[in-house]
Amino acid sequence: MSSGTQVSGDGLPGAPGSLVNDLAQWVADVGDRTIEWLVALGSVSIFAGRMLRWLVSKRPQRETILWNFYHIGVLSLPVVAMTGMFIGMVLAVQSYAQFKMLNLETRLGAVINMSLVRELGPVLAATMLAGRVGSAMAAELGTMRVTEQIDALTVMGADPIHYLVVPRFLACLFLIPALTLMADFMGVVGGYFYSVHILNIDAYYYLQNSAQYVGLFDLAAGTAKTLFFGASIAVIACHHGFHCEPGAEGVGRAATYAFVHSFVAILLLDLVLGIMLEAIYGMLWSTAPRLV
Repeated sequence: MSSGTQVSGDGLPGAPGSLVNDLAQWVADVGDRTIEWLVALGSVSIFAGRMLRWLVSKRPQRETILWNFYHIGVLSLPVVAMTGMFIGMVLAVQSYAQFKMLNLETRLGAVINMSLVRELGPVLAATMLAGRVGSAMAAELGTMRVTEQIDALTVMGADPIHYLVVPRFLACLFLIPALTLMADFMGVVGGYFYSVHILNIDAYYYLQNSAQYVGLFDLAAGTAKTLFFGASIAVIACHHGFHCEPGAEGVGRAATYAFVHSFVAILLLDLVLGIMLEAIYGMLWSTAPRLV
């Protein structure tokens, strides 16, 4: 008899049968996870379609819209403004040493303001909105689902999506550009203050370089991206709230998933929209340089 390892399917470590079983299990796990993702994507798509149907067919009550505008937009201004200001200062701190080595300190304003207007301002405003508002919406709607308040609305003849989701969607969609502009403004102010008053960079050249490299297209592109961010935050958060599992643990899980999935959607949309906007910018620059 041979003293080597025998080929068998008994699951022994290192046996070819065990490798086949492990590979089959891995393929099965990947298939199960893919099916779960496709089912979740289909559920979100159906939920968004129902919301859009109500959005175009019947306008929500004015009082409901104003209440959501206040709680989602106005109350988010302080945290967004503070975040934008400190991000501008952090950019100045982190970039100054490298620019000083190249004797390009006066170009610091262009880098800070370009980064804020095109990327950091929109993404940070959307992240703050997802953290403060998205989780709260998911927890609130999840609690209403657990306590059967959503079912009560259905029994009374009111559509829960029209009454609860559409106003929140409109608030996120219309107010996130204003929050982004606030984050951009406070970031520019914070970067200017730290660069000019702490790092002693010449204010005239700081502002001149900023105006030279940061144009209207950059501000418009960064602000336009936030419309997609706000829509995705509202749809994802409300979907998790409406499909919340029973119990306090289910409400907490819905709030957590709402923020995590919204953040992933923000980064994915930022990548896709950034590629598209860069292509548009290249086309505009090649045809009419003075427009951008």
